[in-house]
Amino acid sequence: VQLQASGGGLVQAGGSLRLSCAASGRTLSSYVMGWFRQAPGKEREFVACISWSGDSTVYADSVKGRFTTSRDNAKNSLYLQMNSLKPEDTAVYYCAADGARWSAQRLLRVYDYWGQGTLVTVSS
Repeated sequence: VQLQASGGGLVQAGGSLRLSCAASGRTLSSYVMGWFRQAPGKEREFVACISWSGDSTVYADSVKGRFTTSRDNAKNSLYLQMNSLKPEDTAVYYCAADGARWSAQRLLRVYDYWGQGTLVTVSS
């Protein structure tokens, strides 16, 4: 499956952005989907993941209550709604797909497919 993330940009602190991840090649409905981010000079970290049907989600503590991930399997798409953005949310955001069953996957190494990333910059 090929993944392409989009929707990044420059936003002021307190603002919102909605990221999208479009899939091609295979249907997303059989994949656990995740969002990760990598800030300059830092390691890539887990942001959120969502089960096949979308009825289960897990978030990193740093984004809980501010970010919401969802999916539309009919459109083969994944979304990340980011509200109350902070300068520390500045990073390249990646979507990823894991073909295993749902287990609240937080680890980078379990994901099989990755998108190219989209840059989010939050100014103070």
